[in-house]
Amino acid sequence: MNISELPVGKSPAPEVLPHFPTVWQAVLWRNWGIIPVERLARVLNTTVEELRRAAQQLGLDPQLEADLSWLKHGYLTIIRNNWHLLPYSQLLELIDWTPEQLFRSLMEEDFLWLKLGRNKPDCPVVHLTALPEQELAETLQISALLKQHFPTGIPGRKEKAFAFLHKLPAEKPVVCREDFTFNFIAPYSASCGDIFNEEDPLPDVLLERYAAMGIQGIWIHAVLYHFVPIPGAESYSGNWQERRQKLRALAEKCQRYGLKIYLYLNEPRSLDLPFFDLKPEWAGLELPELNTRTICTARSSEPLEWLEYAVREVWKCVPSLGGAFCITMSENPTNCHYRAHSDECPYCRNEHPAQIIADVLKAMERGMHSISPDAKLIASTWSWQQVSRVVPDITADTAFAGEIMSRLPRSVHIAAVSENSLDLNIGGVKLRLGDYSISQVGPSEKSKALWKKARECNLSVVAKVQLNNSWELAAVPYIPVPYLIFEHLQNLKKEGISGLMLSWTHGGYPGGNLELLRATPEELAAKRFSPENAEKVCEAWRQFSEAFRQFPFCKDMLYAGPANRGPSNRFYPEASLLRATMLYFPVDDLKTWRGYYPENVFEHQFSLLLDGWKEGMETLDKIVPQSPEEKIHFQELKQIAEASMCHFESVLRQIRFVLARERQDTSEMQELLLREIKTVKKLLSLVCQDSRLGFEASNHYFYSLNDLLEKIISCCSILQKLPVSATEEK
Repeated sequence: MNISELPVGKSPAPEVLPHFPTVWQAVLWRNWGIIPVERLARVLNTTVEELRRAAQQLGLDPQLEADLSWLKHGYLTIIRNNWHLLPYSQLLELIDWTPEQLFRSLMEEDFLWLKLGRNKPDCPVVHLTALPEQELAETLQISALLKQHFPTGIPGRKEKAFAFLHKLPAEKPVVCREDFTFNFIAPYSASCGDIFNEEDPLPDVLLERYAAMGIQGIWIHAVLYHFVPIPGAESYSGNWQERRQKLRALAEKCQRYGLKIYLYLNEPRSLDLPFFDLKPEWAGLELPELNTRTICTARSSEPLEWLEYAVREVWKCVPSLGGAFCITMSENPTNCHYRAHSDECPYCRNEHPAQIIADVLKAMERGMHSISPDAKLIASTWSWQQVSRVVPDITADTAFAGEIMSRLPRSVHIAAVSENSLDLNIGGVKLRLGDYSISQVGPSEKSKALWKKARECNLSVVAKVQLNNSWELAAVPYIPVPYLIFEHLQNLKKEGISGLMLSWTHGGYPGGNLELLRATPEELAAKRFSPENAEKVCEAWRQFSEAFRQFPFCKDMLYAGPANRGPSNRFYPEASLLRATMLYFPVDDLKTWRGYYPENVFEHQFSLLLDGWKEGMETLDKIVPQSPEEKIHFQELKQIAEASMCHFESVLRQIRFVLARERQDTSEMQELLLREIKTVKKLLSLVCQDSRLGFEASNHYFYSLNDLLEKIISCCSILQKLPVSATEEK
């Protein structure tokens, strides 16, 4: 593949960064300590000596060596941070990838192309050049700012990035009961990329901890043609033998801890347009924005035959696999009905959409059970719709799901997101929950109806839940709201649910709220704290839980809002007119963040959340640990609660900054900027101590230390340029 074949979308102009005198300084800043200095010098067409001198002028440590773990485990953060700075040619040189590697990551790694905005900014080539006098003065001003805020030096990590596996709880989990007999989870440290090329995606320490907690399985992302070549298009399956060997080795490793691997499959996976020159009979709907087509299962029998064969071959190679979790609609493009548009396909329009979905699942079931009859095929009801709708029709969608279920073998398990389509009334705004949540407790009436339908079809059921965190705040390993989680689990018990999918890509931390599977909040507190302190901890947990109910839930806030980037998302002194993208670039797009909520209600809900959270923090401040062990547990709880509060504070401040900017209230803008700097510095100190903060497996780090430092520089730059208000002049 050539660079010219990589997607560019509308190729807009890159975002301007006015807080840096030059673009090359932004490249240096965002990659210092992350990319080896020799490589960064090559990218910027300069010498190592000149680059170190330039770093020193900016106030960075010129002798800082790169942490090479970023290139292995944090490449998504690197790609995001350089997306608006470097053209493809320099970006590929920076991460040392081929165009094909980047294309696969953009298309197959958890919606990366979508997260980046479906556009590659038209960035000119960036080289280090000599600084004119004015730019040199501005550069030295940045250095002076850093010395002003960090007189003893820029803080560094006491715990290296990606060292979080060393922070796993060492003590035995609290076990008081076993209410759920089947469960599986996403591994905390494994990416959503091609983990079969990673060195050790499932470390022993993680598997050992899961086993101790009673976790029975883990799920990992897989693409079938990476393991089984498609006849006539074998070039798409490079290194498939090595991937099979790695999968077998991982399954055997998990087996030693009593764990099973479940493959997360979206199949048959769409492919780029040149593939259909080789296999024209596979061609379904064209997807111009992705330069791909869906795989039509009605035009020819071959795709379903290959699907059955591919699953059989994988299980033949690794018969110890626990099963597969399958999403057949709305995720990665697959069959012609994946977005409920099969009527647009001339071959599928005469097929019942339920039959299209059922045929895909049946093909995988036949392949799997021909080798391993006890393996579980878990079919997700996520987005099962006959007709595409923005707002779900519970009655119609449940009936359509029933049509699919009635066509499935009895060996299939049905998974429903517990909270999906929950009716909400938050701040007087009525809406229907369209995703998964911790702040809003399930199960919903729709999920209950889906489980009922499944049972009527003699199919086993599973509840998909989030216990540790959700997209409401995925930048912490767990949100300390155990009373919400416990309430949810009790509700599921009443529904007779015994099987749980415990997390999406986030939430796999082997501790935190996961311990509520086998203990009450009170039992957990009693295990870790003295009686007096346990009572206070439970009080703080209740306050955090009640505060979090105020979260203004909507999909727009989850995916476009700034909650996960938190204090790293910069302020804009003037409206940027940029649109927020999924999780990566929230910018200042308040209109998108708030979704259905009026501005005043949206702001007020975050204000209520933060006020309640502060009450919980005040309760924690009353605790005096009585022993070294209790001190460790207390510091852990307080650290996670403080990091969460930093994110909530920043979100509220970003909302208020946009509103103050619209009113041209420069006095409030200044006050918000000054307060934000304090919050960033607080989070920075926490991140230096805890490598878990900011990390999420499918996005890597939402922010690096340099991102947080850049936010301080940006805030100071805005403060210097804000016009003085009339009130201040008087």
